[in-house]
Amino acid sequence: MEKIKINTEFIKLGQLLKLAGVADSGVHAKILILNEEVSVNGKIEVQRGKKIYINDVVTINGYGEIKVV
Repeated sequence: MEKIKINTEFIKLGQLLKLAGVADSGVHAKILILNEEVSVNGKIEVQRGKKIYINDVVTINGYGEIKVV
């Protein structure tokens, strides 16, 4: 499980995917999310602007898990 540290209250899902290197761009992040390849805390998420908080776990098919710390 990869850990990504944020210095704010939350980060948007699309931004997190780019920061972690999973998505090359916002469009790529949007495609991953709309194809239902991303889940947050075990639930499929289809909103690129979903707020991700510390201790949330994001799972990406074919990549693995990211924990926000």
